[in-house]
Amino acid sequence: MSIFITIIAFFGILVVVILVHELGHFATAKLSKVKVEEFGLGFPPRLVSFKKGDTRYSLNLIPLGGFCRMAGEEDPKAPGSLAGKSIKTRLLVLSAGSIMNVLLPLLLFSIAFMIPTSLIVGDVMVNEVAPNSPAEEAGIMPGDTILELDGREIRNLNDLAYNTHLNLGAEITLLIGNDTQKEVSLVPRWDPPEGEGAMGVLVGVENATKTKESYPFWEAIPKGTIHSVETMILFKNEIQRWFIAKEGPQVAGPVGIAELTGEAARSGFGVLLEFTAFLSMNLAIINLLPIPGLDGGRIVFVAIEGIRRGKKISPKREGLVHLIGFTVLILIIILITYQDILRIIRGESLIP
Repeated sequence: MSIFITIIAFFGILVVVILVHELGHFATAKLSKVKVEEFGLGFPPRLVSFKKGDTRYSLNLIPLGGFCRMAGEEDPKAPGSLAGKSIKTRLLVLSAGSIMNVLLPLLLFSIAFMIPTSLIVGDVMVNEVAPNSPAEEAGIMPGDTILELDGREIRNLNDLAYNTHLNLGAEITLLIGNDTQKEVSLVPRWDPPEGEGAMGVLVGVENATKTKESYPFWEAIPKGTIHSVETMILFKNEIQRWFIAKEGPQVAGPVGIAELTGEAARSGFGVLLEFTAFLSMNLAIINLLPIPGLDGGRIVFVAIEGIRRGKKISPKREGLVHLIGFTVLILIIILITYQDILRIIRGESLIP
């Protein structure tokens, strides 16, 4: 049953995230009078298809992606071609998929806030303070309780971790309670010593109780919007931390993502919605990377054309670059998937 839930949830969220992405390309292409030759879910070979107008709609065998194939993506001479449109139009069509993937979390997070979710709340107490850490320099002591961070109530470890990572490298104000309350300021570190954390505290939850929390839609929508913006900040901070701490990202292929999806599905529908939102934002960022074969790679060629004042790169040369880039991406995905399978065989988990 656990494997069945994982498979259903994985393909369910994959369809949602990919469909939203490709619909972004499709809608902007149609509005821009670009001929869409085929709109496909999954990769060929085709299972079923039908044609309406100039566009063929298809459901394909390999369920790990989708595509919106437009006429003349590199060749401006093709009728209704994308390459024949203005630079602004092409940039809009090429970036529309990622824009949709950024907007989708606004809806998903809002819905997640409306769904009753179980959580543990209590007093977040400092058990240990690392020597020479920001916490020690700020005067935080074992036995202190962290009540607020920048005016936000801290009710559990997740609240503390979330708000700390949202403010890495920036000064934060903590409201500390013990016999009396006091405010202290510190700067969470980008690259702390192993085991110390950004602030340098080891914390636990005292007087813990289990509760359920949800919000009416008029509160959930603003919260979902704010959470979407903050999630993008967390992504930005994490990427910045890779360079500062000289750490590479932890990557996962389809098998690893399916494993994480199963964990999210078993934690509840609200958690699954949040995971789908994270995956959608990941897809948006990855697709905008300047890698041949991805939307970002195509955007680079359009930008180069703009810099060269309308002088296009040879369609054959551009097409070859994208083909090579796409082939390399597929090989990388196969390698990551192989590593994911080996990790599962060894009994290791992506989740710390």
